[in-house]
Amino acid sequence: MLEKSIQDVKGIGPKMYEKLAEMGITTLEDLLYYFPNRYDHYEQKPLHDLIHEEKVTIAGQVIQEPVVQYYNRKRSRLTVSIRVDGAVVKGVLFNRAYAKNHFTPGEVVTVSGKWDQHRLQVTIDQYQKGTVENNSPITPIYPLKGDIKNNQVIKIISQTIDETLNTVEEFLPEQFIENYRLPTRRDAIKQIHFPDNFTSLKHAKRRFVYEELLIFQLKMQLFRKKTKEATTGNAQKYDKEKVNHLIKQLPFTLTNAQIKSLKEILRDLESPHRMNRLLQGDVGSGKTAVAIVSLFASVTAGKQAAFMVPTEILAEQHEHSLQSILPANIRIARLTGSVKGKKRKEIIQKLADGEIDVIIGTHALIQDDVYFANLGYVIIDEQHRFGVNQRNTLKEKGILADILFMTATPIPRTLSITAFGDMDVSKIDEMPKGRKTVETYWVKHNMLNRILSFIYKELKNGSQAYVVCPLIEESDKLDIQNAIDLFMQLQEALRGKVRVGLMHGRLSNEEKEQVMADFTSNQIQLLVSTTVVEVGVNVPNATIMMIQDADRFGLSQLHQLRGRVGRGEKQSYCILVADPKGDTGKERMRIMTETTDGFILAEKDLELRGPGDVFGVKQSGVPEFKVADLVHDYRALETARNDAMDIVMNKRWKEPEFSRLFQFLKKEFSMFDDLLN
Repeated sequence: MLEKSIQDVKGIGPKMYEKLAEMGITTLEDLLYYFPNRYDHYEQKPLHDLIHEEKVTIAGQVIQEPVVQYYNRKRSRLTVSIRVDGAVVKGVLFNRAYAKNHFTPGEVVTVSGKWDQHRLQVTIDQYQKGTVENNSPITPIYPLKGDIKNNQVIKIISQTIDETLNTVEEFLPEQFIENYRLPTRRDAIKQIHFPDNFTSLKHAKRRFVYEELLIFQLKMQLFRKKTKEATTGNAQKYDKEKVNHLIKQLPFTLTNAQIKSLKEILRDLESPHRMNRLLQGDVGSGKTAVAIVSLFASVTAGKQAAFMVPTEILAEQHEHSLQSILPANIRIARLTGSVKGKKRKEIIQKLADGEIDVIIGTHALIQDDVYFANLGYVIIDEQHRFGVNQRNTLKEKGILADILFMTATPIPRTLSITAFGDMDVSKIDEMPKGRKTVETYWVKHNMLNRILSFIYKELKNGSQAYVVCPLIEESDKLDIQNAIDLFMQLQEALRGKVRVGLMHGRLSNEEKEQVMADFTSNQIQLLVSTTVVEVGVNVPNATIMMIQDADRFGLSQLHQLRGRVGRGEKQSYCILVADPKGDTGKERMRIMTETTDGFILAEKDLELRGPGDVFGVKQSGVPEFKVADLVHDYRALETARNDAMDIVMNKRWKEPEFSRLFQFLKKEFSMFDDLLN
């Protein structure tokens, strides 16, 4: 029934069908699940009950002629004063100067809009003369395209509900509906479109939040199970004695979190199923050490290992780390874009002949002419900087290679559950002992001279500093101090005192490597840079990170930059230079000065920016839900994930109570037929 075309619905002719099809509505089921994105309801409350920044409805008497201010030909602001409950409330309408004639002094009006508690002001989006009854219905407002009207959609959906609601089938098991006190699917559909009251609407939304998240998590868990069961034959029998010996020889003691993550990775290497694991850890938590030990384990099992990183600088640094930690008999090579000609051919030949044990490189590792004799293990560092196709290409270089993805960008739990729901996740949430906390300060631009004096004092004491800018060159659109100008200013101001270097993305690889080599060896004391230094650069002698126009960066990026200092024994400082205009920018600065925990910052970043911007998740497989919100519905997400894991691991779809869910899964996810039978 619900698969029928909407052309069968009375009142939908060819033109209306075209309009609805543009909105993604072609079947009766599409109509039922085309949910409102907001609701209008004229419920008046006393002023003292109104909540700041929420939509409100108030009624009162216009006490004087409205005032209109014009900013240019197209922009205006109309202000009207309304007496409500003995107080004067300002009503503001933007770019609707014509409305001046609709507010007559002495008349009563009802206005709705966003409430500003501090200014006693409402930003009006709707208004009408007279008062409105408090018992007015809750009106659904649908997302529309073209010239289709909201009342047309209301009429069509109302008619469809009347005619088809009794054919909607419930697929959630009775125990879930009872345990979580959810309305049935039929009731939820009716109430989300035409709620009796706000309580009914809340429960209908709760039902669909859980339903959406459960379906998504079931898909993720089935995919995870299918992937594991489909890949057998790469059990790596590594030499435990040699691995333990290497751990004892490390110049530092592994933290409990590092040991736990390493055990999980080694267990995966031994397993006959292909590893698909994400290792996440805060800046400086020691992911590289865990990676190197696990690489060595794979080599002792007779396999080749590949370590892919996003930049040449990082590849070179990791090569030095590998050489300093691994035994001398382990054959290590580096392959990046700057390795050319005879040397490149030689490395490629040795890889194909099995004469290289560990290869570290950039995307150069995934070129068509790069072959491995026996690739068993792949580590992809800062994995979100590589596209899905790039990651898959390296995976396929070793038919059954185990894969470890690493990131120093702490991922909020909600995103790790969704974007990485098909992976196992290891988390290093403990910092090495003795590491000093980086002191973080937020200052305004007018304090720049004092800050530069402080930096110069640190440099005289033998330390080094970064100064990071958002842009390389001047921009007419953004008033941001750029790296090249600042470099020239600092070079002039500090001439003869310290050497100033410049690093940005438009330098050639050779130029970047030379600048970093000079900074690492302390031939450059002050490095002016764009965010090229964000990932992986390791200069323990650097103690100051000054970030210009810091409010232009997200929290996670600011935290990454802060992680470039505090890597040695000296006390380090992060100075955020910013004059943020908006509340979000100010909040970002405040949070940065209050915590150095990357996981807390990631959650805050998610709240401030939304899931689409953090970590580039729109490319990472996070779906867009109709009702669910990853930021606010994280408890429902965890519940749905746990239920989905239980259903898939224990094959609960075979139980009688889950028969309707089983039929739904078979219909929705035919790709998993082999698992569901």
